Amino acid sequence: MIPTEIILSVLGIALIILNVTFAVTIIFFERRDIGSTWAWLLVLFFIPLLGFFIYIFFGRLIKTNNFYQVDEERRHEYAKHVDDQLTELDAHEGLFARDPLLSKYRRLARLNLSSTNALVTYQNAIHVIHDGEQKFEALFHDIEVATREINIQYYIIQNDSLGQALIEALTRRAKEGVKVRLLYDAVGSRGLRRSHFKQLLAHGGEVKSFFPSRFGINFRVNNRNHRKLCIIDGEIGYIGGFNVGNEYLGTNRQFGYWRDVHLRMRGEAVRELLERFLLDWNRAVPTKRRAEKKDFIWPTALLETVRSPVQIVTSGPNSSTEHLKNMLVKMITEAKETIYIQTPYFIPDASFLDACRNALMSGTKIRLMIPNKPDHMFVYWATYTNAAELVRYGAEVYTYEGGFLHAKTLVIDGEVASIGTTNIDARSFRLNFEISALVYDEVVAQSVIEAFERDMASADRLTLERYETRTKWIRFKESVSRLLSPIL
Repeated sequence: MIPTEIILSVLGIALIILNVTFAVTIIFFERRDIGSTWAWLLVLFFIPLLGFFIYIFFGRLIKTNNFYQVDEERRHEYAKHVDDQLTELDAHEGLFARDPLLSKYRRLARLNLSSTNALVTYQNAIHVIHDGEQKFEALFHDIEVATREINIQYYIIQNDSLGQALIEALTRRAKEGVKVRLLYDAVGSRGLRRSHFKQLLAHGGEVKSFFPSRFGINFRVNNRNHRKLCIIDGEIGYIGGFNVGNEYLGTNRQFGYWRDVHLRMRGEAVRELLERFLLDWNRAVPTKRRAEKKDFIWPTALLETVRSPVQIVTSGPNSSTEHLKNMLVKMITEAKETIYIQTPYFIPDASFLDACRNALMSGTKIRLMIPNKPDHMFVYWATYTNAAELVRYGAEVYTYEGGFLHAKTLVIDGEVASIGTTNIDARSFRLNFEISALVYDEVVAQSVIEAFERDMASADRLTLERYETRTKWIRFKESVSRLLSPIL
């Protein structure tokens, strides 16, 4: 019989080798930023056995080489559209000559074109929705009058009365012959089961989950599809922060009123929303059953009497760079007068925080609003301490007291607004699949600013005096949260 001491020694050596292997993998083979590298090394060092399993579920990166397996013909077709717009932009012709905001912010538009192939769409009509009741009233109405096709994607669909009402509405349209495709994130919508879609499936609807669990285990729990999209009849598109669940109607006692922002749009930008949905949909279905462009209803009618330039910008763990973070940083550096930010999580990296500091020291006014109700403890305290850092440089920071603030908006100089699913944290910038609409339109930008200013009536201003009165326990939680922030 082998002595216990020898068994323990062998296990100890194996554990050390395993830890060293993962440490070497993180340092030399995975292209991570320095902050997250050190955070993972600390996890592996201080909790060697558990840290191994934490890394398996939360630490592995996704390969970036043609993650969506797009065929060469389609890639070439889209690349040509991008090249045509880049040529037009650099020559200051076409859209970039006749639209004053596109001309003024052509470097911002170019960044998005170059980094993530975000085409500039021009003829769009956009309605900004700030309230859950209004959002779902509009969405359900558009679903009920759909005649050909509904493509819908959410991070969270709760199995509650609102979630069930959505599935029932989709089922009714499927019964009438409307093509229905529903895509949800397996982690965010973990309460859903195949049985919840029995009637929808029976009437020809299609339902898929993104990165589904295998044998009850989800090895991609850290890479969530956080996008919220709906494209109806190729004519109407929705994008924004609202998920599907009763709490988004303000019925949850813990959070109270839910403050968020969503866009309802018609026009050319709907095509770009559908392009993104098609990629995510095909990633969730078997290769042999993947859809083609001809299987979808695409926008055809042009809205010649309206103009609202939009770029649909996406990013994810498959991206070679942090497209959405780079876009937001560029917006901050482009701002001359004002920057308005609403976000539930404010855990920026050094580049984002430096851009904010530089803007403030250059005389640009920053107003930042964060929630005063934590839905994730470590995230909340990391948000609080980062917000206080901007106060030191002269920013106006407000904590929303009227419920839970979930809006993800950034507006510069009352002219350009980013609205979508992107939080200001490492998860949105590097780990999740995200999407935002960048709108070059003073009316849309002012709508977001006016909502911010209305929210100020239900917010408290965070001052340095108020911040310095926090307890030692809160200071301790902030310190821990700051240490973990690269991997939150």
